[in-house]
Amino acid sequence: MKPTSFDAVASLLYQGSGLVIGPDKLYLLENRLGPIMKRHSLASLDLLAEKIRVAPPGAPQGRLELEIIEAMTTNESFFFRDEKPFTHFRTHALPRLLSQRSAATSLRIWSAAASTGQEAYSLAMILSECKAQLATRTVEIIGTDIAREPLARAQEGLYTQFEVQRGLPMQNLVRYFRKDGTNWRLADALRAMVQFKVWNLLADLRGLGQFDVVFCRNVLIYFDQATKTRVLEAIARQMPADGVLYLGGAETVLGLTDAFQAQPGERGVYQRSVTPANVAGRPLQAAR
Repeated sequence: MKPTSFDAVASLLYQGSGLVIGPDKLYLLENRLGPIMKRHSLASLDLLAEKIRVAPPGAPQGRLELEIIEAMTTNESFFFRDEKPFTHFRTHALPRLLSQRSAATSLRIWSAAASTGQEAYSLAMILSECKAQLATRTVEIIGTDIAREPLARAQEGLYTQFEVQRGLPMQNLVRYFRKDGTNWRLADALRAMVQFKVWNLLADLRGLGQFDVVFCRNVLIYFDQATKTRVLEAIARQMPADGVLYLGGAETVLGLTDAFQAQPGERGVYQRSVTPANVAGRPLQAAR
């Protein structure tokens, strides 16, 4: 692949998704973009690069550009991944947030980079089991991703035997799924608890509204420092002063932003910082 061709694809990925790739990832381009080249009858990555245009920031991407961005996006997900964030949410974050809000106040949770939906549905299972604490409170779970195909699978709620064996407790499988041929289909009631939307983390997040809890795990690792800061501060602006952010175990806000502070003794758990520099007058019960 010519250096100019590689630069064109790399620039498209960076501008369109924040993904940073180096020449050492050429094998990844060949592997993931192969099906696209086949669909478009292109014999090489160089020919593919000739077909794309690198749009300026904020400009809409063409169909081929979107295909490339979606193909290069990592869509690894499984139920109750890493477990500890879900345990913390159930035993610490959720009880605290419920105690600090009136029963008339809704609770909004965001699963960013939701992929095929396992994270969002894991949260829905927890909330389903906490109905007594929630009482009549309205709860919204929003799952977003830049890639359309994984989100379509998430909305369908149909998972393979392999997928339900990854992290999903047997009692949850029995309680929330039914057999559908060789696959497993999620119960309609649980699917109704989650709304999925195509959304780019680099886009304006204001259209999503505010969130009390944000799961944005194993996403920042693909960004450079400037993009990490940009995304974290954009997320912070969509959260109330006591909002909770969950990052991946290998991710941190240290050296990136002061909009969040680490929770003592917890890995990957952050609370919205309350300082004059970053709260900017936002009320605790901000309009949603």
